[in-house]
Amino acid sequence: MILVDTNVIVALADRSDTDHERCLRWLEEQTDVLALPVTVLAEACYLIDRFGGPTAEARFLDSMGSEPHRRFRVLDLTDGDLRRMSELVRQYADRRIGGTDASLVAVAERLGVTTIATVNRRDFDNVRPRHLPAFTIVPT
Repeated sequence: MILVDTNVIVALADRSDTDHERCLRWLEEQTDVLALPVTVLAEACYLIDRFGGPTAEARFLDSMGSEPHRRFRVLDLTDGDLRRMSELVRQYADRRIGGTDASLVAVAERLGVTTIATVNRRDFDNVRPRHLPAFTIVPT
């Protein structure tokens, strides 16, 4: 399983995004399960609507629909995830990772996920998860 950050979702939804082609090529090559915490879904909806409008947001939500067309699995947060997110936001206050990135770390720790898809490496290069020395970051 690979957890997907908001910036990858937004790049995929916006053809004018500088990372669109790179993220699209990466997505087309994937055989792993791609998942995102519900926090990423909410943040992506907000940003896609803000920059692309309601039609783009609806297309994104369609892509989150039922099998066999679903590309991403949405993951709920647990109470433990929320506690860990709070710890992470405090621990990395100087880096301002925020709740959404903290949710990716917390869910990755809970599920043993080692790979995060993001185009903003600095957010995750500096985070030290509990279950491994560092995340593998894709796409490269």
